[in-house]
Amino acid sequence: MTDRVRCPWPGTDDLYLQYHDHEWGVPLHDDRRLFEMLVLEGAQAGLSWITVLRKRERYRAVFDRFDAARVARYTPARVERLLADAGIIRNRLKIESAIRNAGAFLAVQEECGSFDRYIWQLVGGRPRVNAPTAMRDVPPRTAESDAMSRDLKRRGFSFVGSTICYAYMQATGMVNDHLVTCYRYRPCARLR
Repeated sequence: MTDRVRCPWPGTDDLYLQYHDHEWGVPLHDDRRLFEMLVLEGAQAGLSWITVLRKRERYRAVFDRFDAARVARYTPARVERLLADAGIIRNRLKIESAIRNAGAFLAVQEECGSFDRYIWQLVGGRPRVNAPTAMRDVPPRTAESDAMSRDLKRRGFSFVGSTICYAYMQATGMVNDHLVTCYRYRPCARLR
């Protein structure tokens, strides 16, 4: 694995490399995983992604494997228990946002049949395949992430600014921003 050319951002951290090699840029169509990524991207705001990755397993445990119906029913007492858990990011606004977003997520599922159907229509149902040659070619946001952010906010979601939405799009494979020199660029470009 060390002789492969990759995007530079994961560095040499094994967890980051595994994420880059197996998840980032791979189209995701499972509602539970889409909800997971929404919560984790919101938790990441102001922090590095590796911080969140290192806490992901604990998030899965304390957020009921990201079952949105269960998370939407969390009580203030549950929020207090989450705030006391050093295994996650202990930020009240982010925790309460995850709970609020679970309710909004369920409403989207009810309206559209699935969150997958809703979110992917924002990119016409197919991943956007970019061709960045350097990290400076990868934008922090786009017109599509701006539109996604506006619509999610209109639907009651929080911690969904345009930059977070663009990171979400990259993480869930809605956009392929692997550098063209990265060994994952072509395989991800072929995925739908």
